[in-house]
Amino acid sequence: MSIEYFKHIYFRLPVIVRLLLSIFVVMTFFGIIIHVVEPSAFPSVFDGIWWAFITGATVGYGDFVPLTALGKVIAILLILSGGGLLTFYIMTLSAGTIQHEQDLSKGKVKFKGEDHIVIVGWNERTRQLVNMIDTKDSKEEIVLIDRTLDHLPYQHYPIHFIHGDPSEDSTLIQANIEKAKSVIITADITKKERQADITSILAIVAIRGNNQHVSINAEVLSISQIENAIRAGANTIIRSNDFMSTLFYHELYHLKNTRPFETVLNVLNNQQFSHLTLPEQLEDSTFKNGIIFYLDKKELLFGFIRDDDWVINPPKDTTLKEGDILLTLTSW
Repeated sequence: MSIEYFKHIYFRLPVIVRLLLSIFVVMTFFGIIIHVVEPSAFPSVFDGIWWAFITGATVGYGDFVPLTALGKVIAILLILSGGGLLTFYIMTLSAGTIQHEQDLSKGKVKFKGEDHIVIVGWNERTRQLVNMIDTKDSKEEIVLIDRTLDHLPYQHYPIHFIHGDPSEDSTLIQANIEKAKSVIITADITKKERQADITSILAIVAIRGNNQHVSINAEVLSISQIENAIRAGANTIIRSNDFMSTLFYHELYHLKNTRPFETVLNVLNNQQFSHLTLPEQLEDSTFKNGIIFYLDKKELLFGFIRDDDWVINPPKDTTLKEGDILLTLTSW
């Protein structure tokens, strides 16, 4: 192996690896030398190498000690060279650890996990969402993509932050989008509705281009952009304006002694909706029989979908037909 080829390989290695290799070479060299010079005090090469590491680290156990003047000169040279290498290694390792933590907080470190959730956009809604996910399953891996944040303390939030534009492939590669299981795209409320929707649609296109199978859930503010978001590749459209308008309507015209907002919020926090294909044993049965059937399963049947029509809380004698999609509530 030529010197140039060795240099070509050596200087391409990470600095920590180069330092470790250099330390092992130096310590092995001094261990062999001290064994040759003082074979009685250092019976084996391993004893010499052990002494070299202990001396270079300035620990000095005293189990092996050079007795001759030449041996002591070798020890001095070892302390001057090996001690400096070990100190530099420890300093480099410490600096690298601190730099890595800073890079994590600044969103510069690539995520290498799999089956994670990617959230696009940092705001109060996503902050609460992160807290809810962490409460439900603290082992769930979450990656946040945001270009407005410059710093997100890694210790304060259980997420991996990526700083960048979610419509750019380089940012998505850092988030390891190819291995993600689901994506949540929130609307940028600092922009006008149309511009926020266009930004979200661009992110959908980029994400779908990098992962054909990931589930994409996108918030769209304007009705006119819903079809475009679906064409771009979104699986689910969150129409936050429709939801809030309906909720405000309920607050204005609800019956006395009811609290619509708190009711909906608690239902969503404690229960989940399910869409179930009508079982064969319930075909041509009444809706009342369906309620009893699912109560035994600790689920609440409250409606069904038939030919794209949503039927909520129908009369108890309504007949269930083949092809109906049942709507139920069940606990998390």
